[in-house]
Amino acid sequence: MLLASTSIFAAVPKKKIGHNDMSMAKMVTFSTMPSGRGIDIKVDPNVSEKALVVIYNYENDVVWKDMLKKKQGMEKAFNLSQLGNGNYTVQVILNKQKVQKTAHVYYRGDTKFVTLRG
Repeated sequence: MLLASTSIFAAVPKKKIGHNDMSMAKMVTFSTMPSGRGIDIKVDPNVSEKALVVIYNYENDVVWKDMLKKKQGMEKAFNLSQLGNGNYTVQVILNKQKVQKTAHVYYRGDTKFVTLRG
């Protein structure tokens, strides 16, 4: 009986992993720029033709909006050092899903830097 149930299980085709099955963490990558003055956003170009990047201030006002397009590369650096000190919500909208991080802008000495949180 064990052999029969094993053969039935083996006959079931394996489910293919589609774009909807991939986690957003694998589709979108956030990192700080090597200079520490901004952030880099990379989107897997095999997932979508475009992705919307929106950056909000603490009052939820849009301070930056940009579209990443596959034909132009799905990666962009955002220099945030011209923004005031504080926290900014960085949101990427891709295939009707949102992923976000907090960018913290602050002074260290006379230079502004950015760190990512969340």
